[in-house]
Amino acid sequence: MRLSKYYVKTLKETPKEAEVISHKLLLRSGMIKRLASGVYTYLPLGLKALKKVENIVREEMDRAGAQEIFMPVLQPAELWKESGRWDVMGAEMMRIQDRHSREFALGPTHEEVITDIIRNDISSYKSLPLNLYQIQTKFRDERRPRFGLMRGREFMMKDAYSFHANKESLDEEFENMKAAYTRVFERCGLKFRAVEADSGAIGGSGSQEFHVLAESGEDEIIYCTSCDYAANVETATSTIVELPKAETLDIKLVDTPNVSKIVDVVEYLNVPVEQTVKAMMYKDVVTDDVYMVLIRGDFEVNEVKLKNIIDTIDVVLLTDSEIENLGLIKGFIGPVGADLTKIKVIADKSIVGISNHTAGGNKLDTHYVNVNYGRDYEAEVVADVRTVVVGEKCPKCGGELASARGIESGHIFKLGDKYSKALNASFLDENGKSQIMEMGCYGIGVSRTMASAIEQNNDENGIIWPSAIAPFVVEVIPANMKSEEQVALAEEIYKNFQDSCIDVALDDRDERIGFKFKDGDLIGYPFKVVAGKKAAEGIVELKIRRTNETLEVSKDEVVSKVKELMKQY
Repeated sequence: MRLSKYYVKTLKETPKEAEVISHKLLLRSGMIKRLASGVYTYLPLGLKALKKVENIVREEMDRAGAQEIFMPVLQPAELWKESGRWDVMGAEMMRIQDRHSREFALGPTHEEVITDIIRNDISSYKSLPLNLYQIQTKFRDERRPRFGLMRGREFMMKDAYSFHANKESLDEEFENMKAAYTRVFERCGLKFRAVEADSGAIGGSGSQEFHVLAESGEDEIIYCTSCDYAANVETATSTIVELPKAETLDIKLVDTPNVSKIVDVVEYLNVPVEQTVKAMMYKDVVTDDVYMVLIRGDFEVNEVKLKNIIDTIDVVLLTDSEIENLGLIKGFIGPVGADLTKIKVIADKSIVGISNHTAGGNKLDTHYVNVNYGRDYEAEVVADVRTVVVGEKCPKCGGELASARGIESGHIFKLGDKYSKALNASFLDENGKSQIMEMGCYGIGVSRTMASAIEQNNDENGIIWPSAIAPFVVEVIPANMKSEEQVALAEEIYKNFQDSCIDVALDDRDERIGFKFKDGDLIGYPFKVVAGKKAAEGIVELKIRRTNETLEVSKDEVVSKVKELMKQY
C-alpha cells in the first residue's frame, strides 16, 4: 500500500478522553476514531490489525475442530426469560422494543441463541460432540465506558459453544480449547498466563481466564514462583501457617473506649492482629438476606468468593443505618451476644483454629477477649472467603505466591447443564433414553486482544507491534523523494515484499524523513527499510522497531532478512 493514497491521520497530541496507553496510541496513530462514549470506528490501519488477530483466532478454532457460524445480534426476550437471565443480566444488557412493543436484546453473548438452535436440530448422541463458533460484535451498556477498546459498549468477540453427551467429553473439549487459546496468544506474540477464574454471570462448574500481562491490567493475578499454579485474585487460594494452639481461657468482655478499628484494638489490648476476628456485614442484592462474615483481622473478605458461597449475582456492604436497624453498633460487631435471628453467619476457615481470639462486644466501646470458635459461637457456613496475600504459600506445591497485573482477553467455561436444562436441550443416548446435553463456552475478546497487545508492546515513541498482528510488517522509505535512485530502489524493494506476500507500506508521501520516522514509530511498523545514501550500491538500512537496531543489508537479501527477523519479533 502506498501511504500517499492511504487513509491515515496521525495526531501529535493525545486526545483528552484517552486514559490508558493503548487508547492514547490507537487514537494518535489513526487506527480508531471515537463516535460516542465507548463506541469507535476502526480506520484502515486499525481494521487491518483487528483482522489479523481475527484470522489467527479463526485458524486455530478451525484447527481445533470447531465450525464457524454467524448468529443474529438481535435476540428475542423470550429466550432470555426462558433461561432466567433476562432480569439477572441487569442494566448492562442493551434492550430495545420493535414497533409492536416486543422486547429484544442486542446480544452481549449467545448461550441462549445457540442452545435454541441445537435443541431444535440435534436429537441423537450420534451428532455429539459439536463445537460451533462465531466472530461478531457484542453489545454491553457499560455504566462508565473507559480505556478505549478495553471496556466499550460494543466490541469484537469470538464466542464458541460446545455440546456433549457426557461430562468426560466436555472435559476433553475444555482441554482442546485451552490448547487452542494457548496457540492463539502465542501466535499473536503476547506474554500471557492461563489462570483459574470465577465463572461470573455466565455460570458453570469451572473456568479459566487467559490474561495478557501488562502493568495497566485491571485484574490481579496470583501465581506460584515454583510451579504452574495461577489464579485470578478473585478465586485464588493459599496455604496459611496455622497459629499454635493454646490453653482455652475464659471469655471476658472488656472496655475499649473509642477503639473500633482493628489496628487500634491491637494496640490498645496489646494482642497480635492474627488473634483478632472482625465482622463484616453484607446483604444479598437479590434476596436482601443479611450475612455476618467473620474473618481474621489482618485478612480481607473476597466478595467474589462470598457471592459464590451465597449463590447470588452480587453482595454489598450494609449501610450504617442498616447496621443500626439490626441493633448492632458499627466498629463493635461480633458473633458473641448478637441477635442473629435475622442474620446468617459465614466464617472464614482461618478463624476456626484461632485460640482465645478477640472480637467485637456488640456493646458500645467493648470487645470480647479469649473467644473460641465452637465453644462461644458457631457459623452456618465455614469456607474460604478471604483474599490471598502475596508471599503466602502455594496450595499446590507450597512455593511462594507472587502477583502480576493482567488484561483478561480470553475465558473458557464448563457450563454443564445450566442452559441446556433451562432450555430443554436433550438427546437420546445409545439406550434410547433422553438425556440433557453438557455444554461448554469459550470466548476471546478480539478487539481487546488487539488493545492488550499495545498495552504490552509500546515505548515513548509509540506502538511496537508483534509482526503477526501488525497492520503492515514493513515500511519502505525513500530517504529523499527527489532522488530518482532512492525512489527507484524503494519501489523495487516494495514490489519484492509484495511478491513475497509480506504486508508492506511504501511511504511515498512528500514529507521530511524525520516526520516519516516519527510517524512510523508511532504506528509501530516492526521493520523500516530505508533507501538512502547507499542506494547506488544497492544497500539499504533495515531498522528493527523493538530493539532500535539498524542493519545494512543488500537489496537482494532484505526480504529474506525480514522473514528471518519476523520469527523473533
